[in-house]
Formats: sequence, structure tokens, C-alpha cells
Amino acid sequence: MNNIKFLASLLHISDPTLPIGGYSHSNGLETFIQNKIVHNAATAQEFVENMLKYNLKYNDGAFVKLAYEAAASNDLKAILDLDQECNALKCPREIRQASQKLGLRLIKIFKRHENFQLMEAYEEAVRNGDANSHYCIVFGMYCSLLKIPLQEALFGFYYTSTAGMITNAVKLVPLGQLDGQDILFRLYPIMEKTAQETITLEREYVGLCNTSFDIRCMQHERLYSRLYMS
Repeated sequence: MNNIKFLASLLHISDPTLPIGGYSHSNGLETFIQNKIVHNAATAQEFVENMLKYNLKYNDGAFVKLAYEAAASNDLKAILDLDQECNALKCPREIRQASQKLGLRLIKIFKRHENFQLMEAYEEAVRNGDANSHYCIVFGMYCSLLKIPLQEALFGFYYTSTAGMITNAVKLVPLGQLDGQDILFRLYPIMEKTAQETITLEREYVGLCNTSFDIRCMQHERLYSRLYMS
């Protein structure tokens, strides 16, 4: 039964259709498409793969891992420090606000059925303005508290991130549905490798700057027309 609960928790928290509002955010992809940098299946796959390998691994994915470990140690101070560090690294306003909203909605879903003292203390810190409810922090905490193994938790995080980016590309480029599924299949090894690399990532590499991504996200705020909030 415990194995079934772990699997159910992993599938639930990493479900790309979880109603937290992720569908309304492209995380800068809309800018890449309007600038014709992403314009077909090959460039869409390149975008997603680069996001996994050069952005998420050093930023949100790394914070999932660090928050997971802090929650395993019941270390609220470490979690609050990570939350502040994560907030400082999210330079684009839209991306910072999106991350906070997604984290709050994830808490709202899970706290109805899973009660954890550490999460209650974190939520109180959010209410008091001492934390920012970033999605990657909340995701890592819940995975730890729900006893999901770390590597599986990271793979789930990268899977839901990848599926979301592909869904956005299918809508925006546009691509065929089968094109999107082909990209997802091809990125399985990248997701697995990135999850493994995140576990052993040296602490000084966390927050590695991705200037081009930040600029495209900032440009999104001033696009002539937009379908997504970020």
C-alpha cells in the first residue's frame, strides 16, 4: 500500500493538468515564437532541451532538490533562506509572480488532504511576508513530506515542466499533436539525465545565470499581442 501511495502522490503532484494555472504561462516561450526563434518541431525541441539542461537544472530544479533536503531535516529556516534566494534570482517580474501563484495553488490543493506541521509553518511565513511561496520550493517540500524518492521527485518535476512547454509550443508555433508527443518521447533520456545531474550539482552552481532567457521573459511584458501571462 505504501508503494501505491508513493506512486499516486508522484503522479498527482507532477500531473501537467493539475489545476494550479500552469496552462496560462509560457515562461518566455511566446517571445521566442513571436521572434521566430522557435518556429517548427526541431526548434521547439531545442528550446525545451536547452531549458532543461541549462536553466531548470541550475535554478528551479536545484531548488526542488534543496527544498526536499531541508524538509527532510525539518529545517524551516533553511527553507525560508532558499525561498528568499529563489525570489532574488527570478529577475523577470512575470516569472517571479507566476512562480508564487503556482506555489500558493499547489499548497491550496494538497493541504485539504495532507497535513504537515512544516508546511503549515511555511504557509504562515508566506502570510506574514517572510516567504514567497515559490512553486519549486513548495514542490520539493511536498515531495519530501510525501516520501517520494528524490530522483523520482526530480524526474516528475522535469516531466511536468517539459510537458507544459511542449503543450505551449503545440498551441503557439503551432505544431501537430503527434509532433508534440514525438518531442516528449525523445526528451525522456534528457529528463532522466538532468534529474541525476541535479542530485549531484555543486552548491555554488545553483542560480547560474541564463541572461537570454531572462531578457526574453522581460520582453514578453511588452509584446504587441499575448496569449499567455508570462
